Amino acid sequence: MSPRKVAARRGPRGRSIVAVGLLAFVLVAAAVVWRRTYGLARTRELQVLDVRRRQLEAERAALQSAVRMAASRGRIGTAAEQRLGMRVPSDTQVVIISRPAPRPTGRDTEPGDSTS
Repeated sequence: MSPRKVAARRGPRGRSIVAVGLLAFVLVAAAVVWRRTYGLARTRELQVLDVRRRQLEAERAALQSAVRMAASRGRIGTAAEQRLGMRVPSDTQVVIISRPAPRPTGRDTEPGDSTS
């Protein structure tokens, strides 16, 4: 056999191995860069969402405070007097009605009993 055919059967030469190794390195490096870029983008999104969440929580607290103030007894009394013309009645205008005692209905038996 000629020396060229023997060399061809030996397998890949040194340059081919270096080229494949370099290609693998570039692919892994590109994947790492992409992963870091993706992670940084998600981190920025999370920061923006966290700021928005804090703003909404502050707004919610302010609204709850406003509702508490609007629902206070003094505020409702003032609004009833001004808008509706209502006022606290005098003692002579108050009528106390007592509730009559409940009457017996005659149904002292359990449902389904036919003792009557």
